[in-house]
Parts: sequence; C-alpha cells; structure tokens
Amino acid sequence: MDGRGLVRRVGLVGSVRGLRTLRSAWRRRSADARALPPRGAERARTPGPLTGAKPGPGGGVVRFARSELRIRVAVGGAVFWAWDGAGPLPSYALAGEAPAPDPRAVLEPDKDGGWQVVSERLTVVVSREGAVELRTPGGVLLRRELPPRWWEPVGGGAVRWVQRSEVPADARFFGLGGRASGPRLRDGVYGLWNTDPGGRFGPQDDPLYLTMPVQVVVSDAGTHLAFHDNTWAGRVVLHEGEEGAGSGHDRPGTSEVRMEGGPLRCWVVTGTPARVLQGWTALTGAPALPPSWALGPQHARWGFGGEREVRRVVAGYRERGLALSVLHLDIDHYDAHQVFTVDRERFPALPALAEELRGEGVRLVSIVDPAVKARPGGAVFDGGAAVGERGAFVRDATGRVVVGEVWPGACVYPDFTDPLVRDWWGSLYAERLAQGFSGVWHDMNEPVSFAAFGDPSLPRSARHRLEGAGGDHREAHNVYGLAMARAGYEGLLRLRPGERPFLFSRSGWAGLQRYGGTWSGDVSTGWPGLRASLSLVLGLGLCGVPYSGPDVGGFDGFPSPELYLRWFQLGAYLPLFRTHAAIGAGRREPWEFGAEVLEHARAALVERERLRPYFVTLSHLARLSGAPYARPLWWGAPGDRALRDCEDAFLLGDALLVAPVLERGAVRRAVRLPRGRWYDTATGRAYEGPGQVVLDAPPSRIPVLARAGAVVPVLGADGGLRLEVWAPAPGRAGGGLVVRDAGDGWERAEVERYTSRREGSRVVVEREGGAEVDLPVRVRGLEGVSPPAPEG
Repeated sequence: MDGRGLVRRVGLVGSVRGLRTLRSAWRRRSADARALPPRGAERARTPGPLTGAKPGPGGGVVRFARSELRIRVAVGGAVFWAWDGAGPLPSYALAGEAPAPDPRAVLEPDKDGGWQVVSERLTVVVSREGAVELRTPGGVLLRRELPPRWWEPVGGGAVRWVQRSEVPADARFFGLGGRASGPRLRDGVYGLWNTDPGGRFGPQDDPLYLTMPVQVVVSDAGTHLAFHDNTWAGRVVLHEGEEGAGSGHDRPGTSEVRMEGGPLRCWVVTGTPARVLQGWTALTGAPALPPSWALGPQHARWGFGGEREVRRVVAGYRERGLALSVLHLDIDHYDAHQVFTVDRERFPALPALAEELRGEGVRLVSIVDPAVKARPGGAVFDGGAAVGERGAFVRDATGRVVVGEVWPGACVYPDFTDPLVRDWWGSLYAERLAQGFSGVWHDMNEPVSFAAFGDPSLPRSARHRLEGAGGDHREAHNVYGLAMARAGYEGLLRLRPGERPFLFSRSGWAGLQRYGGTWSGDVSTGWPGLRASLSLVLGLGLCGVPYSGPDVGGFDGFPSPELYLRWFQLGAYLPLFRTHAAIGAGRREPWEFGAEVLEHARAALVERERLRPYFVTLSHLARLSGAPYARPLWWGAPGDRALRDCEDAFLLGDALLVAPVLERGAVRRAVRLPRGRWYDTATGRAYEGPGQVVLDAPPSRIPVLARAGAVVPVLGADGGLRLEVWAPAPGRAGGGLVVRDAGDGWERAEVERYTSRREGSRVVVEREGGAEVDLPVRVRGLEGVSPPAPEG
C-alpha cells in the first residue's frame, strides 16, 4: 500500500465505522487464510516441441509435447487461439454464441516446419516451439506471442500463467479499460482487478473501477485489438519499443499478461480502427442505445438533502435559462442508505416530485448499490434469502453468507453470476420505477466492502454460482459489476419493454456496453483530474464502451472557477455530460462560480443542446458499428505517428475536433490537425493539416474545429432539425450521416447519407439514393485558408 492509500484507510478507520471496517478486514483475511492456503511447490511447464496437428473448421489444433494450441479464424476475420483445450465458451464477454468458423481458413504446414492458417485478413503462423505470429496478408508482423509458461501447484489448485508478446518498435498501446494515466499506455504495470481506490483518484492511481484485458495496438504495420478472455486477477506489463536501439536494430514493444488462474485464450481483431471496433462489438455485443434525454446535460450531488433542495436546484437552472435534462439522487435519498427504499422525511412524495420535474423536461435517475443491509425483516434481505435453495447472497467456503461493511452497515451481496439472482434483482427495479425514476446509476459494484487494510472487496475465497460452473471470487470479482448491469438492464426491459433502459455502471468488464455505459468514478478535483477525465473516456471507447463521462468539476474538494469552467467545457462535448460532487465538496451548479463562469457555462450548454441531434446520430452509429462518440485523433489516420502521440484533443464523431484546455491559465493552445482542411467553428478560419496550429482558447470557449465537407445535424434557432455543412475544399467531396430522433422506444433507426461538393463558390448537398433533402441547410466556412504553424 502506498502512502496515499494508507492515509485514506487511516481516515476511514478514524470514522464512526472504523471498528467495523477493521472487523470486516480481519474477517476477510481469516476467510482467505482458511480457504486459500499458500500455493506451496509448483511445477513450471512450457508447450514443449511440436508433435503434430489436426486441421479443423477455420483452423485446427496444433499439438505439442505438453500442451495443445487451438486456432480458429471466424467469419468476419476475428482470430481465436487458446491453449490446453480451452474454447471460446463459456464467456462473460461474448454476446451469445461464438462466431462461426471461416470455411476458407485452412491449417497447413509452413516452410519452417511449423503450421499456419491463411485467411483473408490475417495469417497465423505457429512455430515449432509454440510461438504464434499474427501477420498481415503481405507478411508484415503485427504481433508475436512467445511460447507461454504455466505454474501448476503440486497439490492441485489454480494454474497461473504468463503470456509474453512482441509488437513493432513504433507501436503504441491503448485500452485496458478505464485508465487515468492514458489514453496512450506507457511503460508500466497495469492491474486487472476492479478496485475502488478509496475515494478520489488521479493519473497516478491504478487499477481503478473498470479493468479489461483488452489491448488496442497501433503501429505502422496496422491496428489490432488483443483480448485475453480471462476474468481472474492479473496484471499487464507494457514496454514501448525503440527504433534503432542497439547497433541500429529495433527493439520491439512488449506486453506481458500474467493471470492467477483461468484459461489462456485470446481473440485478435485487425484492420482499420473503425473495422477493429466493428469486429470487437460483433464479438461482445452492440452498445445499448441510451434514451435521447440521456444525451442532454445532467446534474448530480451526494447530499441534496431533500425535495426542497432538488426543486431549488432545478429552478436555478430554469430561471437562469440553463438546459437540464436529468437530475440524479445519490444514497442520501435512501432510508438509512438501504437500497430500494426512500427516506420519507426528506422525500415525502417522491413520485409526485418526479412527475412534476418530468413535466419540466427533467428526468430523475436513482443510484443503486448492490450491498443489502443484513437485517432480517427487511424486504430486500428477506426476498433475497428466499431465492432458490440457498438464497441470493454470496457465501464463503464453509457455506455461511459473506458479510461486508458498506454505507448501510453490515451488508450481504447478491451473487449476480446466478441467473435466478439476476431475475430476482431485476424485479426489484419495479420499486424504482414506481418512485418515478427514469433510469439507474450503479455504484459500489466492484464490489466494495470497506476495509481498514487490504483489498476493499469480498474475500477471494467467497463462492459464486458462475452460471452453474461454480468458482470463487478470484474468478467472479471482475465480472460482478457486469453481471449486475445485466440484471438491471434485463429487469428494466421486462418491466417497461416499450422503453430503452437507461443504466450506467461504475464497474464492469468486457461487454458492459450491451447494458449501458459508465463514468469516471470519484475523480480528484484538480488539473490532473481534468486530464484523467479525458483519458478515461477515450480509453473506454477503444474497449467498446462508447457512452461515458467524468464527474464534471471533480468528485471532491472545491474547484477554482477556472478549473470548473474548463471541466464544464470539456464535459459538454463528451457522451455523458454530468456534474457531480461528494457530500462535503463544493457546489457544482454553474451559478456558484460567479457571473463570468455562468455566462460561459451557458454558452457551453447552448452548444451542447444545439449539437443534440449530432449526439443522437453518434449514439445510433455506435450501436450499429461500435465506433465511439469520442475518438483519438489517430482514428482516421493510424499511420500518422504524431497523431498517435497526441493525447490532449479528440475527434467527436467524424466531423468535429475538440481541443479542451487542460492547463491552468491557458488562453491559447497548440492543436494537432489530421490531414485535410479544418475550420475553426468560432471564427470560420480554415487550416490545412497535417500539422500544428495555435488557436485562441479564451475563457468563453475551447477550440472546436469542423472537418471540411462535414454534414452535421444540429438544432436551429426554432428548435427544428437542420444540416450544418462545412464547405468542402476545392476538388474534394465531403458528407455525413444523420439519424433522426425517433423517440426512446425501439423503432428501427434509418441512417441518412448526405454528400457535399463544391461547384465554384456554391456548395451542393445531396442525399444518397436520390431522396430529397427535406431539411434546411446552412453552409459555413467559405473564408480563406491559413497555413499550419512550422514544426519545432
């Protein structure tokens, strides 16, 4: 434990629940000491020499003296490989059945005495020692998996393993879930264990709430995603390569994945970034489509206090002409912090309040924690105890229900890896809907048990159903939040089948997007926290979770007016745009920071609302293609090395480039441009990329540029839908996609394709397929072009 972590825990012990957290920590440690004895002697194993192979659908099995390797190329191009007989299923990550094998992919001997599978997009080469190379059709190396190593306990138990990989020297690593130090992942050790860092966090904290063994690797050779489908605790050690290292030879980048147990199996998807994310979501499921109201501005606070304060805050937005779509109620609206209850003194008429606010265009969203107060006679506790033969709650190795310490006090934990428990839990959301809530926000679901020392979660020896296979918390921990999200999403879907559920979750795993999104968690208030907010959103988007955002202003402390404003301006261009703060932190309403901040925050809100149709379009496109709303600058040009290293700006869809201000006192900033013409949306000036320009960033706005030729759906002054078209460069065409808001049900989205071209001083916009352009069109960007700033 580092020094900061120790201070946090000491602070917790010093609180009123300090003794209980000590008892909880000792209870967890004792349970693990009894059920998980030391590993003792182990036998190390490697695959050994190659002994033969057997072709099969999409590939086959390559046999070695001490193990065997299964390879399958799926229809669509994804490659699966696994050791020791592991298959694609069962898997918490995959959406339904594994994809069918590609009948054109055949296992055959190669010229070096090994075996290879040649497919349309990738060639997989297996050496005589067990190394696996992934090459482009032209033979360029994308990734080399070295022969793995296993450690088997002599007396039986979980088999540990390590898989080392090499990538090109120029490669950059991204992904691994939510990482505050990203989005580019530099040399270091990254934990694979979903963790509440114990309050506020910054770029130096790892791991956080939502980890995934998903690597996105970008190099001159191409882009690929590698996913080690294993839910156990582990770690990833990354080292970037170096070109020309040591006598002119390149030193490859390396990745080392270490797992404490579970199967050694991996999926690899290759292609352009867009194709990689499309292939990834084909495997793990399309992102849930948020209701259109969830794309508007949202406000939350731990500590609203009661109905009067809620009305005061909503009225403050309305009276100042500030847009507000959603208001969130945190744990203080519960009766003694107990889930699925209401404090009737503070909220005597919650359904009436929700109906009143909905009439003003504001939806209520409720926090939902997994921990249930361990109190016989409580409706939720008694209901869970009656589920199935053994009840709904996680038990220890001796069969006793595991008890932890959370906000309500002593608590028990539903086992969401049991389908019966998920069905029961999903039915409880009827109470939330009856209270007038329109969506839910899952918190504390790593899961958390307050502890004065050690891991703040359940004992690793705690037992879980794991869909009938059985296992302990070492295997179930990382998917606990994912399984809870499934329970909530499916419950809401059953209760209100005509409406799209709205759910976002602090914790999760690969495939979380099927049920909703996520947010930053308790990001620390400060300029490093602001930078971490962008890192988290971009990294999660590359792992297939497109809907996310930070606590604008930071979770703790008192942001300066400047910091709050810059955070607010960034948040206005992210998918989940929500202000939030802890109970002891400063206010987060825009008017609390003075007249100047209020004026500039209003401008950001106006622009967010103007772009609402664009966000609606991006949400539908994310569901259809897996492409995140917020994308790294290299998204369309992964071969541009300068863009691969740019971490302080992002693309919002294909049309806009957003360059937030991330440093105190900055009123100008350098912006790296991808190739093509880009217009400053504030001034209309055009700039040619690739290159770097320096743009004004006064307190009133952050730099936002539009791609030449882009067709962007926006709201007009009359509230109607219109097309904003940025003039194409002479001799070049442009275009854009539009999905009109059809409400919050399940009506199939129609994707409208528009093209733009320049004819002299006139811009022509047409709808593909010959349909009439039935929307008003506004053309912008016919001013002159400024050259990029010189490099240096």
